[in-house]
Parts: sequence; C-alpha cells; structure tokens
Amino acid sequence: MSDTVSDTVSELLRGASTQARVVYALALRETRTRFGQHQLGYLWAMLEPMFWILTFWGLFAIVDRDTPMGMEVIPFLATGVIPYELATKTADRVSLSVEGNRALLFYPHVHPLDLVFARGGLEVATYLVVFVTILGGHALAVQHFAIEDALRVLVGLGLAGLFGLALGTVLCALSIINNATQRIKGPVMRPLFWISGLFFTANALPSHIREYFLWNPIFHCVEIVRDGWFTQYHAAYASPGYVLAWTIVLLFIGLTLERRVRARVQLT
Repeated sequence: MSDTVSDTVSELLRGASTQARVVYALALRETRTRFGQHQLGYLWAMLEPMFWILTFWGLFAIVDRDTPMGMEVIPFLATGVIPYELATKTADRVSLSVEGNRALLFYPHVHPLDLVFARGGLEVATYLVVFVTILGGHALAVQHFAIEDALRVLVGLGLAGLFGLALGTVLCALSIINNATQRIKGPVMRPLFWISGLFFTANALPSHIREYFLWNPIFHCVEIVRDGWFTQYHAAYASPGYVLAWTIVLLFIGLTLERRVRARVQLT
C-alpha cells in the first residue's frame, strides 16, 4: 500500500513539475510576443497607468484639490490606478488567452488552463514591476520614502491579481461558449473605473453611497493597498476576506465552465 501511495505522489509531482515548466515557457513566449516587438519593450506597460496618474495629477492641480488626509498626490493616484489596472487588465488578457493561442493547444502538454495561468502570471508580474518602478521613481525624485506595511500592500496587489485571474477565467470560458462575451465585456466593466476609488477613498464617501461602492471587490483592493502604503490612512471598510470570497467563487465557476468547454476547444 505504501509503495502504491509513494508511486502516486511521485507521479503527481512529476505531472505538476511538467505543467509548471509548460506555464513558464508559455509566459516567456507571451513576454516576447507582447513586449519583444517594440523597441521600448517593457516601458509600454507603464504608459497607460502613467497617463492616468499624470492626467488626474493635472486635474488635481487645476482645480486646486487636496488629497485626503494630506497624502502625496502621485502615490495616492498610483495606489489607486495600478491595483485597478492590475485587476482589469489581467481579467481582459486572461479572457483572450485561449482565443489568441489556439494553435498551441496542438502540443500534447499544453492545456487551456496553462494559457490562462501563463497570461495571468505575466500580468501580475508586469504590474508589480510597474508599481515598484513608478513609486520608486517618485521616492527618488522627492528624496523621501515611507511605507506603513509592505506586506499589506502586497496582499492588496495580490488580491487584485487573483481577482482579475478568476474573472478572466470565467470570461474566457464564456467567450468560447458565445463570442458575444467579448463584445459586452467592455461596456460592463468600464463603469468600474469610476467606482474603484482611483481618486477618492471609502472613508471620504457618505455612508449611503459607500455601502454601494463597497460591493466592488476592486475598491477593496485599492483601499488595502493605500492602507498599507500610507501611515496616516486607515482603510476602515476594506475586507481582504470579501475579495477572497469573490475570487474563490469566480474560480469555481471558471474552472467548472472550463471543464465543460475543454473538449470543444481541443476539437477546434
């Protein structure tokens, strides 16, 4: 009996190791495909969040608006824009992972979930680099750096990435069932830009508005990141458990749908 269990465990470990190498290879391919075609390479990943940060910084300066509790403008905007971009861009790119790489499924070791995890992992890694680069660059420019709780910042960013991966998995499976999913995805997700706390905090909202905004898991991720970054801010209404519950439910739905559509993907 012990030999049988040992053989089973060894086989599972070999299979997991093989799939991990497959996901790593796919992530490297995605990196070259996405960034290797441009001379600026990885710098392209910073342009969109930098655009929004500088746009809102300009608006804040024009209307002479102060940030809540005296938080520095660039870090305040960065800790809102980047978690939002991490969640939404991960969901968007993961939703297209199978559609954009169907030819790779002809290889026997490549499965649809490998494509999903490769794209999701690349997005998370990319936006972690963007976060560190932008805020690190700001700290060098102002010759000042202070962070309240680095672990809480990483928790907020990690939850944003996991939520995006889970949502993208659901959208990916739904798009295989019906390609109209990709057409309605944008209009459905676009309002999240205005209700995810990019340029305001939960503490500053009236209670009758805040209770509706807090249904949005991305808003919680932004609040958690700001709670960890700023010493003077405490996100009294943010809940990591709430985001994790959303992520688990979406992953369950996404993996269930993936099992149902796997045969259809492999046949096509």
